[in-house]
Amino acid sequence: MTTGDAESAVARIFNASVAASAVSAAWEIGALDELSGHGVLDVNKFASERHLDPTAALALFRALAAVGIVERDDVKIVPAAHFAEVYRARSFFHWLSRGSADLFRRMPEVLVAENRVGDFRRRDSAAIAYACREISTFCYDPWFRKAVDGLDFEVTAVADLGCGSGERVLQLLRRFPTARGVGVDIARPALTSAADAAAAAELADRVLFVEADVLAMEAREEFLGVELLTSFMMGHDFWPRQSCVATLQRLRELFPETRRFLLGDATRTVGIPDDELPVFTLGFEVAHDLMGTFIPTVADWESVFEEGGWLLRRKHTIDLAVGEVIFELEQL
Repeated sequence: MTTGDAESAVARIFNASVAASAVSAAWEIGALDELSGHGVLDVNKFASERHLDPTAALALFRALAAVGIVERDDVKIVPAAHFAEVYRARSFFHWLSRGSADLFRRMPEVLVAENRVGDFRRRDSAAIAYACREISTFCYDPWFRKAVDGLDFEVTAVADLGCGSGERVLQLLRRFPTARGVGVDIARPALTSAADAAAAAELADRVLFVEADVLAMEAREEFLGVELLTSFMMGHDFWPRQSCVATLQRLRELFPETRRFLLGDATRTVGIPDDELPVFTLGFEVAHDLMGTFIPTVADWESVFEEGGWLLRRKHTIDLAVGEVIFELEQL
């Protein structure tokens, strides 16, 4: 590689870092939806309608144009070669640039062993929940609906662990119109969003959102009678292994009447070179390694179910971005 080639490669790396934040912002302010729906956007008109600073708005689109996401003719913006794929993966960028920004910003400190105490893992829980709601829509929902449709009983009570924005438990309440629901999450900002969503959906009278650490929560009266237990995108927090086994056993005690447990999560990649990892995988695995959170492989998961008191009935392999899988479990 010549000096010029190296300089160009490094420029692309740097510009892509700027563009990652721009993608997240463009989604949040509605610019990606505008381009997807209409195919063209006038920066000045868009900025005026959204009460944005026009100079700052143009800077955002310059960042997107620098890496081939949009094309720019002065203030006229149209989708470019990479737009469709970026639009599909928009929530991944939000997870990275909004939800996990502080963690990556503090990487030098987080690497130091003596600093890895207290709240060193802190991220923006509301932004993570916002992104994960969208991630769940295309990474899990089609397979989740298939699993729910395959249940051999009518659900009257559901609980979602790590409920985040509350979307999954609300989906279940719409699916089972006589059921009641419980959502559990440790992050108060996410629960506030969940409560607002339940009110907007006119389901607030059928769902209770509980602020608690799933790994250390106490028994509650509302947990009794729950027949369908779900947990998505937080199962890796159960680990390491002995902690996972203990958590699975504890869930049997907390939810003794559970007939099915749908556990959906990412799994660690195996055998993929670092320079061939797909979108999101590197960010997800590096972030959790920085936080000291073990990401299990599929084989790791399959090794704990029986010891934890659960029978694996079926495995729904998804594997769109980060080795997603849904395990369909029932109590032994």
